[in-house]
Amino acid sequence: MNIPLVNLQRQYRRHKGEIDAAIRRVLDSSNYILGDEVAGFEQNFAKFCEAKHCIGVASGTDALFLSLKALGIRAGDEVITVPNSFFATALSISMTGARPVFVDVDEKTYTMDPDKIEEKITPRTKALIPVHLYGQPADMDAIKKVARRHNLKIVEDACQAHGARYKGVRVGTLGDIAAFSFFPGKNLGAYGDGGGVVTNNARLAERVRIYRTFGGRDKYHFQTRGSNSRLDALQAAILRVKLRHLNTWSEARRKNAARYDAALDGLPVGTPVVAKGNQSVFHLYVIITNRRGGLARYLNRRGIATGMHYPIPIHLQPAYRELGHRKGDFPITETSADCALSLPLCPELKREEIAYVVKNIREFFKMP
Repeated sequence: MNIPLVNLQRQYRRHKGEIDAAIRRVLDSSNYILGDEVAGFEQNFAKFCEAKHCIGVASGTDALFLSLKALGIRAGDEVITVPNSFFATALSISMTGARPVFVDVDEKTYTMDPDKIEEKITPRTKALIPVHLYGQPADMDAIKKVARRHNLKIVEDACQAHGARYKGVRVGTLGDIAAFSFFPGKNLGAYGDGGGVVTNNARLAERVRIYRTFGGRDKYHFQTRGSNSRLDALQAAILRVKLRHLNTWSEARRKNAARYDAALDGLPVGTPVVAKGNQSVFHLYVIITNRRGGLARYLNRRGIATGMHYPIPIHLQPAYRELGHRKGDFPITETSADCALSLPLCPELKREEIAYVVKNIREFFKMP
């Protein structure tokens, strides 16, 4: 078999008629920037998130950056986040001129450990960015308690968690504002870059709308210095089609994750732990093994793609050398970086493909 990490071709073939019709609709309209397609998607995604506002932007990175800008984060401020996310989480903080400050993660869920936040708070701390990693919500009640005690804002990094629920509540509405990515490989993916900002706060929503269009409400009047970060109409039209199927896809992901759980039981690997009260959407299915490199090579030789999310923690990246971190500063994050292996997972993954993956994992661990 040849099993990619995510099978985007299979998904497109299954929904080709709908997607092609949506693209033709945009081409026929010749309206490519913002317009009705973007507005329609924004309304639909806000409703999906059970939120009041969605603002389409150019990428998940911009969604994080503009969320921070809307909250007033600026040079000299500090924002606390985790070091086991994609680089863009910290980069968005730096883009505002603020300083990223890291805390380690929970040893079971690999999301922000609320007990480690307060020791990193200083008079310059203005916000927290918990990451809903791999499709699972962070411990938001505990995080919000800390935020309230110290008058801190919360930006949810929901870039991997479209549709996930925390104690029955959709992610995107658990903090002050939230960022989503529509990168092609995401659970809700465009055919290029794209992102969305979600909030229940009308004032923050209006600020993001202004920031995404250079800093103005109309073409030639500018209230501030913004950026050019607009979700384009072609991507919005594609996302509107895909959004109709997202709940079904999320359920398929959970079923496939459960099949992996059952099939991997008894093997010397750690499988994902979903915290009580959480409903994960399994953007990734990540196992933990101290033989990651060998297992990844073994599977690859048998046509099975794997991923490593993320092999170099942000605090050890050369780009953040000036923060002065060393190996050992965040031990749980670093263990994950050394041992986490993502297995193929998507809604279209077949039972026999999961069986083939697990068969080869079992064979690998039988070797001397």
